[in-house]
Amino acid sequence: MTGPLGWLLDAQVHVAGSPVLVREIVGNVFGLASALFGLRRLVWAWPVGMIGNALLFTVFLGGVFATPQAHDLYGQAGRQVFFFAVSVYGWWRWSRNRRAGSGEQPAVTPRWATWWERLGLLAAAAVGTAAAYPVLAALGSWGPLPDAWILVGSLLATYGMARGWVEFWLIWIAVDAVGVPLLLQGGFYPSAAMYLVYGGFCLAGLAAWWRTSRATPPARTPIPPTYSEAVA
Repeated sequence: MTGPLGWLLDAQVHVAGSPVLVREIVGNVFGLASALFGLRRLVWAWPVGMIGNALLFTVFLGGVFATPQAHDLYGQAGRQVFFFAVSVYGWWRWSRNRRAGSGEQPAVTPRWATWWERLGLLAAAAVGTAAAYPVLAALGSWGPLPDAWILVGSLLATYGMARGWVEFWLIWIAVDAVGVPLLLQGGFYPSAAMYLVYGGFCLAGLAAWWRTSRATPPARTPIPPTYSEAVA
């Protein structure tokens, strides 16, 4: 393939003597930009992130797309596909919230998840990781157990971001804690560096969303003054 797209798919740089794909660097730059937009609760977080997902999908299928690492991280590649799908939902939800607001307010109002929602997240994390592990192992994924958690945790974090739950930052931190060692061992140095930088974004985002959630009073249903109004 020729032209700019061909260059993007084939170009490499050398870091400490190891080849690194330019598209891995560019994909992670889009990922960091998406995180910054998410920190500021801007709708642009979703389409920008989707571009990064498309690029990184090709990076983590090293055996298919002939990357320098030649490692297939099916969980990492698969999560890019799911990211893309969940991002469509997040884009729609935040855009709808923005249209329903004044046009000057952020696209989502942060809040802590309820206890039932938290239990749902924990159950989904446990069941999802247990279900993804044998699938990824059978596919020959490199590091199937951490890969399974990264896949499931990333999906839960993205869904939590779409819902405006403060906890989604905590899930991302747990994903980063597992992802950095795995990516370093696999030779995906730009992605490992992105996880480290993104961890800083997560801490800043957690603090910012936490403050906003405390400053925003919970919505309450007004109590009608009379029984006739209540049943009307």
